[in-house]
Amino acid sequence: MKKVVFILLALALIVPATWAMAESPQKGGSLNICVGDEPPGLDPTASASAAIDRVVYANIMEGLVKVDRKGQFVPGLATKWEVTPDGKIYTFHLRKGVSFHNGEPFNAQVAKWNLERSGAEGTQNAHPEFFRVIEKIETPDNNTLKLTLKDVDALFIVHMAEGDAVMLPMKGYENAAAAPIGTGPFKFAKWNRGDSVEMVRNENYWNDHLPYLNQVTYRFIKDPSAQVAALKAGDVDIIGWLFAPELAADIAKDKRFKVLAGASTSEVIMSTNNKVKPFDNKLVRQAMAHAIDRQTVIDLIMAGYGTVIGSHWPPVTPYYKNMTGRFTYDLEKAKDLMVQAGYPNGFEATIKLPAIYAYAQRAGEVIADMLGQIGIKLKIEVVEWGYWLDRVFKQKDFELTMIGHAEPWDIGIYANPDYYFQYDSQEFRDAYAKALKAPNEVEKTKWFGRCQELIAEDAVNGFLFLTPSLSAMKVELTGWWENYPTIAMDCTEVWWKK
Repeated sequence: MKKVVFILLALALIVPATWAMAESPQKGGSLNICVGDEPPGLDPTASASAAIDRVVYANIMEGLVKVDRKGQFVPGLATKWEVTPDGKIYTFHLRKGVSFHNGEPFNAQVAKWNLERSGAEGTQNAHPEFFRVIEKIETPDNNTLKLTLKDVDALFIVHMAEGDAVMLPMKGYENAAAAPIGTGPFKFAKWNRGDSVEMVRNENYWNDHLPYLNQVTYRFIKDPSAQVAALKAGDVDIIGWLFAPELAADIAKDKRFKVLAGASTSEVIMSTNNKVKPFDNKLVRQAMAHAIDRQTVIDLIMAGYGTVIGSHWPPVTPYYKNMTGRFTYDLEKAKDLMVQAGYPNGFEATIKLPAIYAYAQRAGEVIADMLGQIGIKLKIEVVEWGYWLDRVFKQKDFELTMIGHAEPWDIGIYANPDYYFQYDSQEFRDAYAKALKAPNEVEKTKWFGRCQELIAEDAVNGFLFLTPSLSAMKVELTGWWENYPTIAMDCTEVWWKK
């Protein structure tokens, strides 16, 4: 779950994001990146913290599969892979001549050890279930890895492309949280606790052409205003994720800088308790969906940045189905649905907003006004984060709330009737089960698309917008990702235009 903030701003001020690879990348130089959160450690296999992946994933550590800037799954430490027609056997062909930063060779035996370690009992991996689907691991030779799954898992490649599946060396892996060793384009150099993480170019990287930069430093600055001040003073070269969209206008006016506004995987939703009256009535939920002008919400809350969504799936990932047209802004239709639901005069309800996230409070205020137009009188209750986690998320003691869901590929939460918004649909569970067992891309597209249709039609939650991947940088910086299709700040192809 992520944070961002508010206020209206002219999009015309923002420089369009382009990746100028038509020009020849120039090697050399260093990059100072400002990010808001310092990671609790530097081992992405041991923690679900997104702050770790932003620093380490694809820079220091790599997996068999990688997500590129377009959100596609591309070769990482595996040059290619094949899947049997039944979807149960994956054969990965590994890169030859790859070494870890400590000189240890990477091969099929090392990959096998990593996968076994990640799924073992007592593992420190944050998501052992990703690996426990593997029934058998074979290594026909040093560069071939054959995995037989217990059953079809349509998200297996997805999980192999996440930070949980990066490859660690068999020697030195115990210290990965403090001094990570990987195969990536950059080598860990130093962690200045409370301030920064430094990494330097890997001269022995398996791709001779990459990286372009000699050194990368991640600086940890929490306050958005302090981030902007550091950028303007030249202390940092880029703000990797600008949490305060209203500050972008001032940055964009300065010819020394440019702002990129892309899409992320973080869906901001008005979470609805589907077991509490009157929100257990689908007609009421559909009425609310028609009463919310999502573009206006984006304009007022996110300074115009963000992407309208109609279901719980980011457009930057595969199998997306556009459901934004299902519930267009239509007050008359919303009022008619309220009558059909048995609430012609509306009703009163409470929306609990987490104090930690300013965007949630602002969105709650705007939506309370919108729902008031169809007779729904919302009482706004701002609660502390600990209260929200305990009473709202765990105990499900709420009617409405507002939060961002940052985890990619998390539509499976709708298959769990005990999840905090308590959506209980056998039809959805059946569709999701078929999606997970889909043996090919055609079937995956069909069933993941059906999942998106079902929760959109049921108006399970108020599907509002994706938070923007908003970054601000010096104009000479080239190759930074515009969109944020996975949790990473990949510097592999970033370079300075001199």
